[in-house]
Amino acid sequence: MSCRHCRKSLKHIFLDLGYAPPSNAYRTVNDLKKPEIYYPLKIYVCDFCWLVQTEDCTSAENLFTSDYSYFSSTSLDFLNHAKNYSNKVINELDLNKDSFVIEIASNDGYLLKNFVKANIPCLGIEPTDSTANFAEKLGIKILRKFFTEKLSRKLSKKKKADLVIGNNVYAHVPDINDFTKGLKKILKDGGTITLEFPHLMRMLRDCQFDTIYHEHFSYLSLHTVCKIFQANGLRVFNVEELPTHGGSLRVYGCHDEDLKKTTNKVKKLLKIEISRGMQKLETYLNFQKRVNKIKNNLLNFLITQKIKKKRVVAYGAAAKGNTLLNYSGIKTDLIPYVCDAAVSKQGKYMPGSHIPIFSPDKLREEKADYILILPWNIASEIIEKNLKLEKNNSKFMIAVPDIKIL
Repeated sequence: MSCRHCRKSLKHIFLDLGYAPPSNAYRTVNDLKKPEIYYPLKIYVCDFCWLVQTEDCTSAENLFTSDYSYFSSTSLDFLNHAKNYSNKVINELDLNKDSFVIEIASNDGYLLKNFVKANIPCLGIEPTDSTANFAEKLGIKILRKFFTEKLSRKLSKKKKADLVIGNNVYAHVPDINDFTKGLKKILKDGGTITLEFPHLMRMLRDCQFDTIYHEHFSYLSLHTVCKIFQANGLRVFNVEELPTHGGSLRVYGCHDEDLKKTTNKVKKLLKIEISRGMQKLETYLNFQKRVNKIKNNLLNFLITQKIKKKRVVAYGAAAKGNTLLNYSGIKTDLIPYVCDAAVSKQGKYMPGSHIPIFSPDKLREEKADYILILPWNIASEIIEKNLKLEKNNSKFMIAVPDIKIL
C-alpha cells in the first residue's frame, strides 16, 4: 500500500484494531438476522510526509450511505460552536448578500443555517440523504454529491466561493489530493478556506484511539496539512486550536500566490509538533501498548462490577463508542444498553456489539450504578442534561484515556 498523499510505500503500522463493521452502520431489528460486514481497521504512518491513514479496504460510498445516522445538530455544544464560528468569519471576511459560501459535508444544516439567517448566499454539498433532507427543510440549498475535483470544476464554471468550509470532512476523504485540488478550483481569487479536523497531536497525547474508525481515512497534523496544501497550490496562512472532538485544529487556507501573510501561530504550532515528536517514528510505534492498556482496564472494571452485581450502562451511541466497544469485545452481558438523544439512532443497535439504543428516558426508568459516557468529548453537556440521575446515585464515567468517575 502507498501513502494516499505522497505515494511512498507504507511500512509502519501505527495501530491494529482487528476487524470491525463501519462505526456508523447502525443495525435495525431486521438487520440482526442478516450477515454483518467487517473490515480490517489497521492504521499506518508514512515516515516521509507523516500522514497517518487507514488501510484501504472499502469505498466512501459504502460508509456514507443514504440513511447515515450522524446528525451534527444533536449536540448543543457543537451548535454553539458553529454559531460562534459563523459570526466570527462573517465579520472577519465582511461577508454579505453579494458573497458566496460553500460548505462541504454540510450534514443537517447545523452551520449553514446561520448564513441563511444572515442573508448570505450559500450552498451545502452533502451526499447522505438523511441529513440533506433535514437541511433542505431549513431553507438551505443542497447538492447531493461527494465533493471531488471533477465536481468542483463543474461548479467553478458557474460561480466560485468567497469562503469554502469543511468541518470534520478532511479526514473523511479517501483521495485527499483530489479533494484539495477541488478546494483550489472552487475558491475565488482572494477567497478563504477553513477546515476543522481532530489534531493528531492531541490524539497521541491523550491516547484518543476511539476516534479511529473506517470513516476516518486520515489523521492529520498541521505539518502534513501544510504539505498537502502546498503540493496542490494552496497555503495555510493561519491556524486556531479548538476544544472540539478532544482537541481540533481550524486551518485557514488561501491560494499559494495570495498576498495574505502567514501568521506566527502557524510557525509556532509547527515547532510544537516537532518538539512533541510528531516527526519521529518511535512516537507512533508505542501507541498500540497504550491502547491495549485502556481496553484491559475497561474490561477489568466491567467484569468487577458484574461480579459485584452493579449495573453499568452507556450514554451516547457515538462512532467513537463503537470503536471502543468492538475492540474491547464488549457485548450486552457487560453493557445491556446505550442511551442517545438522536432519534435517528433510537430503536437501532450498535454495529458489531448489537447493544440496543434507547432514548435517555430509559435512564430515568431504570437505575444504573454507572453510566459510561462514550462520547467523552461532550461529557459535560451530557451530565448537565441529566443532573437528576446523580440524585439517584448513578455515577457518570469515561474510559479514555483512563477510567475516571466524573
